[in-house]
Amino acid sequence: MQALTSRSLARSSRSIRAFSTSPGRWQAEPLQKPVLQKEFKIYRWNPDEPAKKPHLQSYTIDLNQTGPMILDALIKIKNEIDPTLTFRRSCREGICGSCAMNIDGQNTLACLCRIDRNASKDSKIYPLPHMYIVKDLVPDLTLFYKQYKSIKPYLQNDNVPEREHLQSPEDRKKLDGMYECILCACCSTSCPSYWWNQDEYLGPAALMAAYRWIADSRDTYGAQRKEHFQNELSLFRCHTIFNCSRTCPKGLNPAKAIAEIKLALATE
Repeated sequence: MQALTSRSLARSSRSIRAFSTSPGRWQAEPLQKPVLQKEFKIYRWNPDEPAKKPHLQSYTIDLNQTGPMILDALIKIKNEIDPTLTFRRSCREGICGSCAMNIDGQNTLACLCRIDRNASKDSKIYPLPHMYIVKDLVPDLTLFYKQYKSIKPYLQNDNVPEREHLQSPEDRKKLDGMYECILCACCSTSCPSYWWNQDEYLGPAALMAAYRWIADSRDTYGAQRKEHFQNELSLFRCHTIFNCSRTCPKGLNPAKAIAEIKLALATE
């Protein structure tokens, strides 16, 4: 027992000597990143201050002291500079669609948009265009969600099976590129037709959701869904500008889905 203890002590002493003789093990100073200041110009408007018109407010932060995404910069500004700045955010992973806004002229998600590290160029951040604004970067999406609800975005089938609605892999594949929509409204608010006719025109997001169910082999209400579009405005105000497909932060193609609905109506 004594021999075992002696060997253990010898090994421990060797380990201590090896650790303590490592040059600069604890003395090394962390490298300090250089200061990289960038200006962010952010749309501000407070309904509780009606005398103060909408304006751009400038904030300057050190990019080396924040994360790489626009949302990181917004959170830093709100936490450390101006707690009155208002915006939506939730998942920070491009899943919930909450942080949709117009960044440097393009509708996108702040959590997926990288900060341009060119410090000589400022970044301009606005709410989604042509929407009523609740405050600062928060648009009112009440009508957008109402339009989505109007297309009945759920499976309709009166033939209730004993266990489940079966679907072949080929039919399931037809839904790819549509079911991934996160309803961020980037596509609809980039569409000129939606800007001027959103009281009647459903917009790219709702129309793609509608075709997702028309194309679903398990749904038996295709005829009724198509009947919903037999008018001049709800579907046919789309002029195939493709703004919706270019701006989608998830890489989806609403314009293609809208074209498929038009084709389905024309070939009935």
